[in-house]
Amino acid sequence: MSDYTIVNIRESEDWAPKFGMPSGMKAHFPKRELGCTIGAVGLERLEPGFRTPFGHRHRQQEELYVIVAGSGSVKLDDEVVAVRQWDVIRVAPETMRNFEAGPDGLEVLAFGSPIAEESDGEIVPGWWTD
Repeated sequence: MSDYTIVNIRESEDWAPKFGMPSGMKAHFPKRELGCTIGAVGLERLEPGFRTPFGHRHRQQEELYVIVAGSGSVKLDDEVVAVRQWDVIRVAPETMRNFEAGPDGLEVLAFGSPIAEESDGEIVPGWWTD
């Protein structure tokens, strides 16, 4: 018998309100619904011009981000880099990061690992300032 799970990521729970994120951001992380044991995926959707109001990094977890729609910028430590559809960004655990949407908004698939402890991440409110 095959072992698999199918979840529509856009229909999975939006975690942004649980993390106190303002309107303009949606964050779907269906790792529990999928029963992930090795990999995990998330979908972040930012409205036009929206900047994620925090930076984050990890102790152990490397992440991959795929820009699936729109364009914008990603801040990686002190460097701001333009991103567009189908760019793939690999980020080492200790690198502080987050996104800002361009005029058409931004949709990003994030790939990581559910193996990392819940406490693996550090969130820094107000990290990305002009």
